[in-house]
Amino acid sequence: MSLLPLLVLGAGALALLFAAYLAFKVNSEDAGNERVQEIGAAIHEGAMAFLNREYKLLAIFVVIITVVLTIFIDYDVLNKIEGSESGLPSTAISYIFGAIGSALAGFIGMVIAVKSNMRTATAATKGLNPGLRVAFNSGSVMGMTVVGIGITGVTILYLVFQDAQIISGFGFGASTIALFARVGGGIYTKAADVGADLVGKVEQGIPEDDPRNPAVIADNVGDNVGDVAGMGADLFESYVGSIIAAIALATTSTVFATQAAEYDGARFLLPLLIASIGIISSIIGTFLVRTGENASMNKLLWALRTGIFAAGGLVILGTVAAVSYLDFELATDQSKWNFVWVVIVGIIVGQVIGTATEYYTAYEYSPTKKLSEQAVTGPATVIIGGMGLGMISTAIPTISICVGIYISYVLADIYGIALAAVGMLSTLGITLATDAYGPVADNAGGIAEQAHLPEETRERTDALDALGNTTAATGKGFAIGSAVLTSLALMVAYAQLVLEALDLLDPKVLIGLLIGSVLPYVFSSMTMQAVGRAANSMIQEVRRQFREIPGIMEGTGKPDYAKAVDISTSGSLREMVLPGLLAVIAPILVGSLMGADVLGGMLLGSIASGFLLAVTMANAGGAWDNAKKYVELGNHGGKGSEAHEAAVVGDTVGDPFKDTSGPSLNILIKLMAMVSLVFGVLFI
Repeated sequence: MSLLPLLVLGAGALALLFAAYLAFKVNSEDAGNERVQEIGAAIHEGAMAFLNREYKLLAIFVVIITVVLTIFIDYDVLNKIEGSESGLPSTAISYIFGAIGSALAGFIGMVIAVKSNMRTATAATKGLNPGLRVAFNSGSVMGMTVVGIGITGVTILYLVFQDAQIISGFGFGASTIALFARVGGGIYTKAADVGADLVGKVEQGIPEDDPRNPAVIADNVGDNVGDVAGMGADLFESYVGSIIAAIALATTSTVFATQAAEYDGARFLLPLLIASIGIISSIIGTFLVRTGENASMNKLLWALRTGIFAAGGLVILGTVAAVSYLDFELATDQSKWNFVWVVIVGIIVGQVIGTATEYYTAYEYSPTKKLSEQAVTGPATVIIGGMGLGMISTAIPTISICVGIYISYVLADIYGIALAAVGMLSTLGITLATDAYGPVADNAGGIAEQAHLPEETRERTDALDALGNTTAATGKGFAIGSAVLTSLALMVAYAQLVLEALDLLDPKVLIGLLIGSVLPYVFSSMTMQAVGRAANSMIQEVRRQFREIPGIMEGTGKPDYAKAVDISTSGSLREMVLPGLLAVIAPILVGSLMGADVLGGMLLGSIASGFLLAVTMANAGGAWDNAKKYVELGNHGGKGSEAHEAAVVGDTVGDPFKDTSGPSLNILIKLMAMVSLVFGVLFI
């Protein structure tokens, strides 16, 4: 074995060590006064209670899937087809490690987030840059933990089993946990957010994050379990899925002269090396994120962009070095330098999608400004405008993905599409940091409000929070774009495993295409209605407390925060089960009952409709949120005006769009493709 896999493992270890260093640095910051720490402790307690109950429920699911994989894949089908007598339930083992890795990534990110919320609020009392640094360092812990655990897990399992089909179980485990975490956390946070906004801000007319609101702690907890833990698990599976897809296609792609290759050959190591280079580049990029006091939103954005662009440039340079060193057995009409161009294509497509998302969701640009103007005429026009904005925002990402797929395929066959996804996600260590920092800044603002910190502190956290809304929307677009490339690659890997070709004129394939196209809508309906039911329970509880607990509005009575937290926790855990099961069961049922051709068509349909629906929902939700914030800055009447009430309604509708259903769809399409690949041997 060459030394290159050891270098990859070294990069994973470096990421985890850097995450530990940043966590220590965050924990060494001032935690604030007694009131700040009291609020922070309440948020921490609620978040941990939710995760403990969620992970206990998921553990049951993991055990069931492990038994199924052991019986139907490892000990039965693979032994018959491949003659394997190893005695090890290899796919099941990979699945368990993938599930543990995804859960661990989300857990670590959430723990450091709840610790940094109060530290960010305290740092913001000193200035904008100190607040940015603490929040960004917290997000960097999440980013480095995800890539460190991800690349280490994939590399070790690949070196042990030396089989891409087996390590697809790792991606399956990561995807199942990610979907439940994203859906469960999303339902939790939006039920609390909707209840807090509609009753507190609209009905009672009190400010956001006012301590008199019974749902305020539940809302703060939701930011952590949904937008941090759920998002971390989400992007963990995106990251490992792209690497696994590239390794799976390395054997069969026509870009190589022969299909046979040693497990540590250049074609298999290249995706791992690119991911390793991305880790080192992301670490360097984090040191470049700085801003000055009283910086504008544009300067804050450029502070983050500087780190991201620098990391992307370093990845390109590192890829050039890696490709020049590696020796590939290529077809006569291929050049190994095409792999460099494919990585560049992936990085550029990711940036185009991110920039387009920023344009449609940030209030510095005309789409969201015009949306805020529509609030003057009431909620209906805000809803209409937001839906239209979300729909038109799909055009640029779709065109860029199509161009990226075509160029990548021309340069390096289907292997190039998978490699482009690896390139797009190679800088995840820093791009995830810019995303995860947003919920921390949001919570810091809530703590500043509840602890009655100086007014300028809330102004600084609001500036960081507004930036966080934009970076979060950008991150969702980035994740959705990479999901399309990864899902296509996984779908091709499935097709090569069980099919000779996928004929789009075959009626069975067309039937599968329609089934796949409707699944994202059914899934989104389930998650949206789940948020509605959970939010209704929260609204009734908040109204009851305002009505029955004396002195809440006067500040002499204390709301029952724990009751609101329990309602969100119970509701979200109950409601997340059916949507999660749909993604796992649908491919197995279709493949078993209708055949491999129908399942192939189903995967194509789910990718196409899921991508467009996800972009629509994420961008509409982000625009509604920032339109509300633009009104709150004093435009169109400011806080308390009729325009503000209308904007709050739009934001409330957009909450489950952008934080529950939309981001869950990218996991749905990848999970169904991963399930098909893992269980594909059953449909041969």
